[in-house]
Amino acid sequence: MNKTIRAWMTPVAMLLSMILAGCTSASLERATPDVTNSPASGFANLSEGSEEDFILNVGRRTYFTRGSAALDETAKMTLDRQISWLQKNRRWLIKLQGFADDPGSNSEIVALSRRRADAVMNYLVAGGIDRNRMWAKGYGKERIVRDCPDEACKAPNRRVISNLREEKDGAA
Repeated sequence: MNKTIRAWMTPVAMLLSMILAGCTSASLERATPDVTNSPASGFANLSEGSEEDFILNVGRRTYFTRGSAALDETAKMTLDRQISWLQKNRRWLIKLQGFADDPGSNSEIVALSRRRADAVMNYLVAGGIDRNRMWAKGYGKERIVRDCPDEACKAPNRRVISNLREEKDGAA
């Protein structure tokens, strides 16, 4: 064998053995809070019909285009999943929170965010969800997700969030 190759083999072999020695099943079984595969806080006991199930497997956000309260096909797909889940899980009430960062006066923006929440409510009612299980509120520019000049960047601000509740909180 070539002298150069032999000179490299020993250090490489030692390095590989050190790496492999550290990869035992015992070291993989120890979960620490800062590792990638440790359970996510709040979702460790995910069960069917839970709020976590709704958030992770159904989706609670419905998005709108600029200046509009019309539901597009993507929004309807999300709401169809919500309808199906809510029909199976009748114990939950739904607070619909509308948001908008569109141009206009504060009162116009609040009104648009309320129209968005009402559009979601009307779609859910048309899908068979009892209107008495829901209430809506428009928040306008409160709770902006992204504050940036680019229109595409602002898209997440134009939304309705369907929040599950066990009782009405009086914000109708």
